[in-house]
Amino acid sequence: MQHPSKGLVTLGKRVAGLFLAAAFSFGPVATAQAQDVDWLPFNKKPQRSVNEEGKRAPEQVNDLRPGNLPLRSDEMLRALERAIERYQDIASAGGWPKIPDTRSIRLDDDDERIPLLRRRLAATGELREKTASVGLFSGGGGDLEAAIKLYQENNGLRPTGRADKYTIQSMNISAQARVAQLRLNLQRLRDLVNMRMEERYILVNSAAFQLEAVERGEVEQRHRVIVGKPERQTPTVKAQVRALNFFPYWRVPESVAHLDLIPRLQKEPEYLQKEQIRVLTGSFNGPELSASSIDWRQADAHKIKFRQDPGPQNALGLLRLDMPNEHGVYMHDTPMKQLFAQRGRSFSAGCVRVQDVFKLGEWVAKHEPGWGEPGRVQDVIDRGQPLDLTLTRPVPVYFTYVTAWAEPDGRVQLRPDIYGRDGVRELHPGQERDPADGPAPAFALAP
Repeated sequence: MQHPSKGLVTLGKRVAGLFLAAAFSFGPVATAQAQDVDWLPFNKKPQRSVNEEGKRAPEQVNDLRPGNLPLRSDEMLRALERAIERYQDIASAGGWPKIPDTRSIRLDDDDERIPLLRRRLAATGELREKTASVGLFSGGGGDLEAAIKLYQENNGLRPTGRADKYTIQSMNISAQARVAQLRLNLQRLRDLVNMRMEERYILVNSAAFQLEAVERGEVEQRHRVIVGKPERQTPTVKAQVRALNFFPYWRVPESVAHLDLIPRLQKEPEYLQKEQIRVLTGSFNGPELSASSIDWRQADAHKIKFRQDPGPQNALGLLRLDMPNEHGVYMHDTPMKQLFAQRGRSFSAGCVRVQDVFKLGEWVAKHEPGWGEPGRVQDVIDRGQPLDLTLTRPVPVYFTYVTAWAEPDGRVQLRPDIYGRDGVRELHPGQERDPADGPAPAFALAP
C-alpha cells in the first residue's frame, strides 16, 4: 500500500506539471575515398521482438521514405519551406522544454520529467495537444509510448517507444538549431533541383542511409544502404554508372593495405587464406607471392599488392556498379547483409553498399540491348561466371548529404549529422551509437 505522504507528493508533481503545460505554447500537430575497404562488424545479430507465439522474430527496420515522390523535386522544396515556417514559429515562441537526461524515463513510473516529455512531443506534433494536457494525470500510457515511437521514426532512431538517454538527447537539441539545420538542407535541396533534371538517375542520401532510383519524375525503387564511417566519409559526388561488374575482384587500396590489412596480418597471418586474398608483386597483375614467405612486420605496401578473388566471400559481393569519379567510390553488393538491420548504417570506408543490389542492377540495365527481360541479372549470377556489362546508356548518380527534409503530409524528418557537415555542434552526435542498435559488433575486412 502506498504511503499517504508519497501519494500527496506525486499528486503535487502532476498538478505542477499541468500548470507548466498550460503555460507552454504548443506547436502544430503533424500527421500520425579510394576503393572502399574497412574493418567492419560482421557477426551482429539484428534485434528481435516477440511474436504472438512467444518466439523471437526479426525486428523490421522501416526507414525508407514513402511514396514515389523524389527527394529531388519542387514538391519537397515547398514542403521543407513550410516546415521551416513552423519551426521558426516554435523557436520565436521560446522553443521547447529541455528534459534532464541523467537517466532514461520509465513511462510506468511517477517520473517528474513526464510532463516535460509530453510538452516536448506536443511541440513538434508527435503528441496531440489535447492528449498531452489530459495525460499529465495518468503518467505514461500508450499514447505517450506511441508518440515517442513516432518521434524516433521522424528522427532516424530505432522506434522502441522507450525514452532512453539517446532519445532524450535528441529531443534536447534546441529549436534554433533545428531551424538552422532545416535552412541549410533547403539550400542543399535547391542545389540538387537546380541541376539539369535527367530522365533517369540514382540518388543516395548518405545521411539517411537510403537510395532512390528515379525515372520520369517518379521513384521506381528504394534501397537501404550502408555508407562511410565518420572517419571515412562517403563524399558528395556527381558521376555516372558506366558498367556493371559481375563477380568482381577486389583490389585493396595501398592506404588500406598499409593502415588496416598489414597490421591485421601481423596478428592473424592466416586471414589471407581464409578470405581468399592473394599477394602480388608490384601491381595487381604482377606475379603472385607466397604469403608464408613474407615477414609482415617488414612488409611494404608500396611494393606488394593485395587482390581478393571473386566469389561469395568477396568484400564487394557479387555485383559492383562502376561509376568513375575523383574519389574512387562506387556502389556494390556485400556479404554482410545482416548490417542492413541496423538503424544507423555508417560502417564502410566511403563506398555505398546496397541492399537488394541485384534488383538495382536490373533497373540500371533494363534499357540495354538484351537486358530488358526481368531476371536477366539473376541469370548471370546463377551462371557464376565473371561478366562486365558496359552501359550504352550510363545512369547519372548523385551521392548527397541531406539531414533534414519534410514530406508533403507535414512530417518533418531529421537525421543525426553523422559527418559534422551541418556546422551546428548540437546536431553532431560524434561517435556515440544509438543504444537500441546494441554494441558495435566485431569487425572484419570489408568495403
